[in-house]
Amino acid sequence: MARTMRGNPLLTAAAALALLAAGGAGWGGWSWYAAAHDESAAYATTRDEVLAAGEQAVQNMNTLDHRDLRRGLDTWQDSATGDLLAQLTGGRARFERQIQQARTVTSAKVLSGAVTELDTRAGRASVMVALRITVTPPKGAPAAKESRMLGELTRTPEGWKLSALGQAPVGNTAGTAD
Repeated sequence: MARTMRGNPLLTAAAALALLAAGGAGWGGWSWYAAAHDESAAYATTRDEVLAAGEQAVQNMNTLDHRDLRRGLDTWQDSATGDLLAQLTGGRARFERQIQQARTVTSAKVLSGAVTELDTRAGRASVMVALRITVTPPKGAPAAKESRMLGELTRTPEGWKLSALGQAPVGNTAGTAD
């Protein structure tokens, strides 16, 4: 009297669908786990963190208001580590005098940026950041210029910080044959 699965097409279809659903769920779970633990995803996340930290630090280092000099220089120091931090700390008093005499306000806006190198194991990275820097003198109109900066970053317990900063070369720097 008991009906078998073979005799009931509805029961057979339900069992087949359940089997497919279980297989799909298993595959989906495995795919999700693999993606979440993929090294390339972690690398991409770190690259994004480096870019954000680098852009912010380069912007910080190109922004300074003589009316709030202490806060601006503290921000510079908070953005730096290593040799760059030592340079900023060592030359701070002299630099404060120069800015107070010049009475300028400098602001920077990031136009674009890119991570050019990233070594997650060594905790080092390099970025290139394009900025628009506006300098407002005490008298006269503000002057804006675009600049490209190269920054080296080092991972610290507080996050990624600039360890070196310089101007990027512009134009053809290689010698040309005549």
